[in-house]
Amino acid sequence: MERTILEASKSPMKDTERSIVEENKKALQFIEEVTTNVDEVQKRVLAEILSRNANVEYLKRHDLNGHTDRETFKKVMPVITYKDIKPDINRIANGDESSIFCSQPISEFLTSSGTSGGERKLMPTIPEEIEKRFQLRCLVMPVICQFVPDLEKGKGMYFWSIKSEAKTPGGLPARPIITSIAKSPYFNNNRFSPYANYTSPAETTLCPDSYQNMYSQMLCGLYQRKEVLRVGSYFASGFIRAIRFLEKHWSLLCNDIRMGTLNTQITDQSVRESVMKILKPDPELADSIEAECSRDSWQGIIPRLWPNTKYVDVIVTGSMSQYIPTLDYYSNSLPLVSTMYGSSECYFGINLNPFCKPSEVSYTLIPTMCYFEFAPIHRDNGVINSISQSKTLNEKEQNQLVDLVDVQIGQEYELVVTTYSGLYRYRVGDVLRVAGYKNNAPQFYFVCRENVILSIDSDKTDEAELQNAVKNAVHNLIPFDATVTEYTSYADTATIPGYYVLFWELNVNGSTQIPPSVFKDCCLTIEESLNSVYRQGRASDKSIGPLEIRIVEIGTFDKLMDYCVSLGASLD
Repeated sequence: MERTILEASKSPMKDTERSIVEENKKALQFIEEVTTNVDEVQKRVLAEILSRNANVEYLKRHDLNGHTDRETFKKVMPVITYKDIKPDINRIANGDESSIFCSQPISEFLTSSGTSGGERKLMPTIPEEIEKRFQLRCLVMPVICQFVPDLEKGKGMYFWSIKSEAKTPGGLPARPIITSIAKSPYFNNNRFSPYANYTSPAETTLCPDSYQNMYSQMLCGLYQRKEVLRVGSYFASGFIRAIRFLEKHWSLLCNDIRMGTLNTQITDQSVRESVMKILKPDPELADSIEAECSRDSWQGIIPRLWPNTKYVDVIVTGSMSQYIPTLDYYSNSLPLVSTMYGSSECYFGINLNPFCKPSEVSYTLIPTMCYFEFAPIHRDNGVINSISQSKTLNEKEQNQLVDLVDVQIGQEYELVVTTYSGLYRYRVGDVLRVAGYKNNAPQFYFVCRENVILSIDSDKTDEAELQNAVKNAVHNLIPFDATVTEYTSYADTATIPGYYVLFWELNVNGSTQIPPSVFKDCCLTIEESLNSVYRQGRASDKSIGPLEIRIVEIGTFDKLMDYCVSLGASLD
């Protein structure tokens, strides 16, 4: 039986090189053990989840009757989506404290970036699940240190921010996973780790005001620039947003470093106190930073300002891959390291080859995190032909699900999980492709999020949602006897923040010219029709820019189709 995942991570580590080497060795040995005994671990995880939750309402409803074996579990428990359990989720959110999904009390809801009915999905979680996420994070640095040693001798400059949170009618917190992590006691306890030596004080990362949050973290990062060995954010988009912030505000930041003062726009007292404990007047440093920032080109600005940086730690898989060229420009092609794969439902795995090319990133699923199943996906002319998330799987389709050890190299699957927090055979919606193996554990490429067509930051807009938003906006054109005959869209990330762009081809029968104000109203209608994740990104977080509608000439889409057909595309 493998050891409990990183038992030592719960206590402060001794600040000696020997203890660091020993702890790293334990972590790597744990990875070896669980990736070797994959099926045994998966059987145990499922039995553990089902035995401790044997008397919960949801399992009784489906007549599991205390069974903990895989065969019975797969026979009686349906494969589900969020809409199948939404009524039960609402009961918990409204204050029902009975054991519906889990024998342990639900401590909070993690708000998913995916939506249901235009609102965030609420993922129930328990303290043990949060602890498991931190335990997985503790595996990351031992893996990276195999490639880049001595990272404990410097600092990490990470741009972290919390997003708004709410309380459900029943009083439970509902917040994004990033906010939950930042406010968790495990995060503060983890600061004892030699790898948790960051340039940003905790008070700056917890500041809810986006300007003060970014300014104070950037100031601390610049002031300690020679100590920085790694830089990053959760997502590529967030890190680029930080560099663009620096482009706009470097003069103010240099002035604060030169004078040893803090911009009066920083009004949060805890932020001011924490920053002033670090900041001292340094005219020479300010001049050096100013000389770099005032140059015509910002290519390579990251190694120019933080010369000891070894890599950029950001997620660049999935929709974040669109930011790779910009990151390469700013970093002079420093390694882009995607360390972990997870979601609001659960954390799943880590990248065991972190310094590979972004296009080659694969994640090894750690079998202790949850019980994994996989629904095979087939492509028709290169297009994913999977079963829609809105459709309940029939018995034949459910029987096609395979276990973690039974996936095939090169095959694509939709991820299905059973978690310690009480999600049973839940369809995550991620499409993965089997890339290879670490011992007996499969490694997966992240292909895409099913049905997502637009994404800038944490927002995910699918085709049906966009179509409904356009339908609502077209009502603004009725007084001018105009309709939208064709449209398409893309996410423009050439600027920060990125924004949605829609191309419309119109059929105008009226004689009155459509004024620009009407198209502005169309933009507003679309934005108001999109989900709450998008709206928060626009209004509160400022992580998404204003949506644009661009009108194209009549016949443009026909010409585009003719061109594609000339290259061999199908008319279907």
